[in-house]
Amino acid sequence: MDWLKKLAALLVLVGALNWGFIGLFNLNIVTEVFGSATTITKVLYSLIGLSGLWMLLTKYRS
Repeated sequence: MDWLKKLAALLVLVGALNWGFIGLFNLNIVTEVFGSATTITKVLYSLIGLSGLWMLLTKYRS
């Protein structure tokens, strides 16, 4: 399960950096690398969102 935490943290970091680049430079790194509206991009965005939700839920679980 430790690898899942690390993967989720990495994906959340990628998402945060991507949003930072969008806000500061109007540059979407994910679409630059994988293309706009491709299946890979959609899957990556979905995994980033699920990782953020999973990290949020596991942080406050006792």
